[in-house]
Amino acid sequence: MKKRSITQVSRRERQILDILYRLGGGSVSDVLKALPDPPGYSAVRALLGVLKEKGYVAHRKQGRVYIYTPKVSRSEASRTMLKHLVQTFFDGSVEQVVATLMNLSSTALTDEEFDRLARLIENTRRQENK
Repeated sequence: MKKRSITQVSRRERQILDILYRLGGGSVSDVLKALPDPPGYSAVRALLGVLKEKGYVAHRKQGRVYIYTPKVSRSEASRTMLKHLVQTFFDGSVEQVVATLMNLSSTALTDEEFDRLARLIENTRRQENK
């Protein structure tokens, strides 16, 4: 089966991946305990099988259970999903994303945070002008 992009996972599959990242891996029972509004054991086992088939998780046998671990790094998955989000909801505009995030913030940014953001912007500008 062709490996699909990590953005092509369901909400429940993303929840399971998040749990596996947080735990560093786990069994069906581990995932089931950590899922909000969990489905049945068989459904979680099936979803882990789908994620394995898609190439997102690997598994190894430990005693009588399988332990599932992510095959894609969390940072790679985050970048891919964020890129998809920017393209889908903000027409590819990073400026719109930043403006939205700043409007959503429940607290004002500190001077230090503004300074770090300004440095990030300036460093990115320099890299793009090379």
